Amino acid sequence: MRSTDHTLYMLAAAKLLAQYIATARQAGLERDAINATLATVSAQSVISEFWVSDENGEVEYSNADPQGFRFPLDPEADSQAAPFAALLSGKSSMVVQAPCPRDLDGRRFQYVGVAGVDKPRIVQVGVAVEEGEE
Repeated sequence: MRSTDHTLYMLAAAKLLAQYIATARQAGLERDAINATLATVSAQSVISEFWVSDENGEVEYSNADPQGFRFPLDPEADSQAAPFAALLSGKSSMVVQAPCPRDLDGRRFQYVGVAGVDKPRIVQVGVAVEEGEE
């Protein structure tokens, strides 16, 4: 699969995730139920991680253990996750990041994100990228 195709699929997944979160919240699903669904989808697809923040960058939903992770609020901050802050402010409706080592553990990931549909939030999907896969 070409890299651009890969990115387009990731953007589609992020947009679907944004809609799912809005619908799940409207239906009154609890956080644990939403996270369990994200874990199931991740286990059955190529998406490694789902990260969904609140309006302050705090992770609300994820299939991974957020370990207190919070997205930076300044898109210019010195952090691999900083560009996604533009989704909170409305300066961008989507962010596509090239594969790079992530701050958390140095593993290579590609992340894409879109703005939330129910409120300002970061809706991000990530795929682990092995050397030579780009």
